[in-house]
Amino acid sequence: MVRLTGRRGAATRWDVSPRRAPAQGQFEDFQASALFCARCQAARPVRERLLLVLPDGELYEYLCAACGASVGKRKATAPPAPLLLS
Repeated sequence: MVRLTGRRGAATRWDVSPRRAPAQGQFEDFQASALFCARCQAARPVRERLLLVLPDGELYEYLCAACGASVGKRKATAPPAPLLLS
């Protein structure tokens, strides 16, 4: 706890304890809704287009919704295939 003094001498307490890190599995898959477009010179909404289906996942391309320029890529990894025991 940190103790700060207010204008009239009243003590104010602020909790500055370190925050916990989010759980590892909480943010596994992100999808962008807006990215910076070099052609438009501004942040613009994007569309996601599937480029390739790979053995270990899928490759997506982000396109600017205003001009259609490519503004980024994302690789979504597939969960490992379950092992079949015979």
